Amino acid sequence: MFFNSLSFAVFLPIVFVFYWFVFNKTKSNQNALLIVASYYFYSCWDWRFLFLLVFSTFLDYYTGIQIEKAKTETARKFWFWLSITANLGFLAVFKYYNFFAASFSELINGFGLQTSPLLLNVVLPVGISFYTFHGLSYVIDIYLKRIKAEYNFVDYSLFVSYFPLLVAGPIERATHLLPQVKVKRTFDFEKAKQGVYQIIWGLFKKVVIADTCATYANAIFDHYTSMNSLSLLLGAFYFAFQIYGDFSGYSDMALGMSKLFGLDLLRNFNYPYFSRDIAEFWRRWHISLSSWFRDYVYIPLGGSKGNKLNQVRNVFVIFLLSGFWHGANWTFIAWGFINALYFLPLLLLNKNRSNIETVELGWDFSSLKVFFSILSTFSLSCLAWIFFRAKSISGAFDYIARIFSDQKFVAQYLENERYSYEFVLLIFIFILVEWNSRTKIEPISGRYSLLKVALCITAIIALGTYSDYKEFIYFQF
Repeated sequence: MFFNSLSFAVFLPIVFVFYWFVFNKTKSNQNALLIVASYYFYSCWDWRFLFLLVFSTFLDYYTGIQIEKAKTETARKFWFWLSITANLGFLAVFKYYNFFAASFSELINGFGLQTSPLLLNVVLPVGISFYTFHGLSYVIDIYLKRIKAEYNFVDYSLFVSYFPLLVAGPIERATHLLPQVKVKRTFDFEKAKQGVYQIIWGLFKKVVIADTCATYANAIFDHYTSMNSLSLLLGAFYFAFQIYGDFSGYSDMALGMSKLFGLDLLRNFNYPYFSRDIAEFWRRWHISLSSWFRDYVYIPLGGSKGNKLNQVRNVFVIFLLSGFWHGANWTFIAWGFINALYFLPLLLLNKNRSNIETVELGWDFSSLKVFFSILSTFSLSCLAWIFFRAKSISGAFDYIARIFSDQKFVAQYLENERYSYEFVLLIFIFILVEWNSRTKIEPISGRYSLLKVALCITAIIALGTYSDYKEFIYFQF
């Protein structure tokens, strides 16, 4: 059941009505309903993996309590490492085992020894990377005595399994979401209205921007050997907006529908393509994941303290882990490595915290410099996205090489029966809308909100891509 599906359009209003008109008497009733709705939502993907979700939830719930109750440090460490090992073990088996087995086999074959790896024929459970990180952060925070263990299993289960964030984030923290689910929510019309606006804008980004960009990006990447330089550049450009519209659109919808239930989720995107350097980009892109690695990996390793060599090591560790988190393929690791290389000069020159404030442009020379900083950062991101999208590292290098070797900049007719440049104008309009709204959560609220709602809905109906049904990219992670 996708957020952009008709079945979800039926599911969400039913849950909303029951939540506020039937189960609204107590916090326990509200949470129980959301748990049932969340488990039903997840079972629509594959009911068999619902047992894995429940087991993972119970494991962290139980080990969290045992860590808090433990009388000795040895007992605390035992329960802590039991949870960590089990959580990472699930990820290793379902997400990474085949990758490691195939890579090891290729390595052995490189020495002239023929091997046939034993691969597992298993489906990756949807959302496993997200709900596993929910549980990991909870247990780590208890072990470090940052929070107390949660003894109400329903409340904790809702923190892990809440359906808007269950399959593609944001990656929540117990310190942020658990206090909200432990109190009864009352209906707030203004918050609900803002939620509706955010849902509509997220849906627009998904079906109008992301899914349409996908038809162009797929046509170019899947046939890149017959594409000229202009089409290859446009392919990277389209994919950049496909993944942004797809993932930030999902996050907007998740945050918006949570406001309908009186809950606030962590913001996951803050107009990242207006960043002036790669450090600012990573403060604005997939914020919940970046901050997770910062708090639970980067800072424990020493962060920006210590000598430069240790700082460089820490940067490469978190970027490589971030790449590997996205998928079991060397292309994702290469994508993380490239972003680490981008970040390195800023770290060495102590400029990784230079651009904190919201970007502004005027009619002066300094604004021209800012504009080119934004353009260069976006271009570097597009270059890295080629590795993210490519099927292999060699394919990514070949794609890039053809950009510079072909040197033909004429429109091509694509497999999707469109010319390669046809969607660029709408993307530029989208960029202008987001630029004018970069200090807001979404562009719809404020003056003329009803008109903007009508325009968005019209665009969703008239311009949305529906013929080739597309799931959200981050569901596969």
